[in-house]
Amino acid sequence: MSTFKYNQEALKNLNIEESALLNRLVDFESARESHLKKVRGKVDKRISLKEAVAEYVSDGDVLSDAGFAYVRTCHQAFFEMMRQGKKDLQMIGAPNTNQSYMINYGSVAFSHNSYVGAEMRGTDRNYSRQLKNGKVKILSEWSHGGIAQGLKAAQIGAPGLFSKQMLGSDIMKYNPYVRMMQNPMRDDSDPVVFIPALYPDVVFIHVQVADKYGNACIYGPVVNDIALASATRKVIITAEEIVPEINLRYIKDGAIIPFIYVDAVVELPFGAVPGNMPGYYYWSRQWWEKLMRHATKDEEKFFEFFDEWVMRTKDQFEFVEKLGGTKWITEARRQTKAAEGSNEDIDFRYQEYAPENKTELYY
Repeated sequence: MSTFKYNQEALKNLNIEESALLNRLVDFESARESHLKKVRGKVDKRISLKEAVAEYVSDGDVLSDAGFAYVRTCHQAFFEMMRQGKKDLQMIGAPNTNQSYMINYGSVAFSHNSYVGAEMRGTDRNYSRQLKNGKVKILSEWSHGGIAQGLKAAQIGAPGLFSKQMLGSDIMKYNPYVRMMQNPMRDDSDPVVFIPALYPDVVFIHVQVADKYGNACIYGPVVNDIALASATRKVIITAEEIVPEINLRYIKDGAIIPFIYVDAVVELPFGAVPGNMPGYYYWSRQWWEKLMRHATKDEEKFFEFFDEWVMRTKDQFEFVEKLGGTKWITEARRQTKAAEGSNEDIDFRYQEYAPENKTELYY
């Protein structure tokens, strides 16, 4: 690849050498080659999740989170990577929440960090512990907007974008990719940040509906997923439903990802479980609550929790059965409709997790 002029102050602060670890994310030449090799014809791209992870996720890849934290995110794809023993992935996203639990199993070793948290469920103690113990290395620090603009630059074919993102923050000291400079269009002092185009290796984008060719429709906020689809070298669509192509032609609401970006399509009902899938099911608040309040306390509890929920389940259907099966599905569907404003008579209260509570955690 061409030589990239890294922010030397950040390299020094992060103790990172200029290496392939950093180069891959901004290597537009190899990204362009990957994009040119994509199939432009209408080909049936349907495969299973196991096949998609085995074929398209390579050890050391730059893997992007998609959706938003636990909303419309393909958690089941991440779980399958853990089951297959994928190693040394670099994780990027805005936010980048789902890298945390993958670190313990060695699936993620490097982080392009923008945010790791548990929202209202508390602090992610596991990520903090793994970072302090050297199980994950932060390669670059970002704001949400910084990553979004880097992906947008890749989407529109620009080498990068000038921005005000991250100015006035210490993030500039810990990001080797960005550079502060004078706005070239102004005579007076006007500092800007140059954010380069970002090209992840692989992303799993979970959508409500898709056809067998890879055309995919997202209802609700798309977050960065449209830009990700065009920027990323390997794009796998996972969908709650596979529908005929003609159905997508008449969709008036939602954003469409065109098939020319997509390498594979997976029919994956409940692919976002235990997260939230707008229009289909609400997130399992109890599952996340137990993870954050109980499983993140120490390594033993963490592995006990994920061995039970991930390593000893073969797919999303077994996962749903453990959540409560049809009873959970019924309640999750009612709750997501209520959350989206179509039903006001749903009681969202539930029994919160507590270590001394020995009753069933789920519905």
